[in-house]
Amino acid sequence: MGLKGSCLCGEISYEIDSVDMPIVHCHCQTCRKAHAAQFASTAGVKRENFRWLKGASFISTFESSPGKLRHFCKRCGSHLVAERPAQPHVIVRVATLDGDPELRPEAHIWVSHDAPWLEYERVRKHREWRDDI
Repeated sequence: MGLKGSCLCGEISYEIDSVDMPIVHCHCQTCRKAHAAQFASTAGVKRENFRWLKGASFISTFESSPGKLRHFCKRCGSHLVAERPAQPHVIVRVATLDGDPELRPEAHIWVSHDAPWLEYERVRKHREWRDDI
């Protein structure tokens, strides 16, 4: 596959050889807070299929729950990868991929953490920003 990903400011980049686990939308409270969004789209990538290409000095890490590390850019704040070091995979934030992984999400997880105002199925959709919204 050789798919690259990067942070918003471009200081950090990485490459994956394959997406090894399904893409899911995670609604857990920590993902919502870390991404300031209703969910984070994630996919598992085996460690041997993931590598940092540049920007190691810009990577900052936060242990969001016991044993779970979240890696993000200390310049722009983009959350790129999470991991539990004992597991054989890392959790890539799919939105940071620079291209289409040619897979589609298979599930929403941790919806029990949704806040009541997080309506997403019945909300109007627009292709771009509109001033009249």
